[in-house]
Amino acid sequence: MVPAMRVLGIETSCDETAAAVVDDVGAPAMRICANLVLSQLVEHQPYGGVVPEIAARAHLEHLDGLIARALDTAGCSFDDLAGIAATGGPGLIGGVMVGVMEAKAIAYVRGVPLVAVNHLEGHALSARLTDDVAFPYLLLLVSGGHCQLVAVEGVGAYRRLGTTFDDAAGECFDKGAKLLGLGYPGGPAIEYAACAGDAKRFPLPRPLVGRPGCDFSFSGLKTALAETVRRQGTLDERTRCDLAAALQSAILDCLLDRAAHAAAQFTARHGDGHAVVAAGGVAANSVLRPRLAQLAADWGLRFVAPPPALCTDNAAMIAWAGVERLKLGLVDSLDFAPRPRWPLDELAQPAGLAGAAP
Repeated sequence: MVPAMRVLGIETSCDETAAAVVDDVGAPAMRICANLVLSQLVEHQPYGGVVPEIAARAHLEHLDGLIARALDTAGCSFDDLAGIAATGGPGLIGGVMVGVMEAKAIAYVRGVPLVAVNHLEGHALSARLTDDVAFPYLLLLVSGGHCQLVAVEGVGAYRRLGTTFDDAAGECFDKGAKLLGLGYPGGPAIEYAACAGDAKRFPLPRPLVGRPGCDFSFSGLKTALAETVRRQGTLDERTRCDLAAALQSAILDCLLDRAAHAAAQFTARHGDGHAVVAAGGVAANSVLRPRLAQLAADWGLRFVAPPPALCTDNAAMIAWAGVERLKLGLVDSLDFAPRPRWPLDELAQPAGLAGAAP
């Protein structure tokens, strides 16, 4: 039997402190030996968003204990690890530094390889952890900080087809929930309220829908929602739910329209393409998933989305990206510098040009 490659993953790029242990053998359901996430929701909730200084201090306070618990849950020790993988960026630089320095210390003391993982690559490869998706595939990466359509052609081989001109879809959910008094995080709050709402009552705009290309824009939608809320004055429960439904409908229509354009480009270039993959926090939305599944079917592709717990930030996806990179001999030196900005496609053109040609 081939021995497992066991990797410890550390994720501290935003407001979740996470540690996981992942193996590379066996069925997907058996690969995650431990996956612990400590949410900072209570700390940030009063501010309606993430406060970087609070996030960094919380990571520093809890990471050691979380790693110890992850190893204990997995039934292993540092001596059993083939490598240490930590998010090296992009993200809030204070938090990223906490995770990277912890990983460097463990790698140095234990004499194991360090893998600095692009957080976006963690999301991009998560479907291979959970569903063994073969390359190439089309990725919709949609979260609070990122909104991209990417052709995933291999480990480290990413071709961005579209990105956002301004805000990410998840940020639009968060700001919309704040405007409607629905709390934080905004995505689940909007989705819950929308279940009781009439999406047709308020005709919010769908920026860029119907236009060529694969890029996104959500700032105008946020402005339209803010103006609608201002005109309504005090919101009763029905109006709040109707506005939530209208916002969710508008965001999802934008995502689906842009994804359809990307699918056309992807299949034109990759006749051997395998799937449409959704990843990132917004990919947990239960209304978005069936619509993406239908889009994938329309193009003769499989639809894959990791379980909701693996769509939001977690360390299992970082550990798995570490596994994939270690297999290819892609390791980092102990002088790796955390990167607050780290594009998945280093050669991508600016928004507006990235998706212009197949």
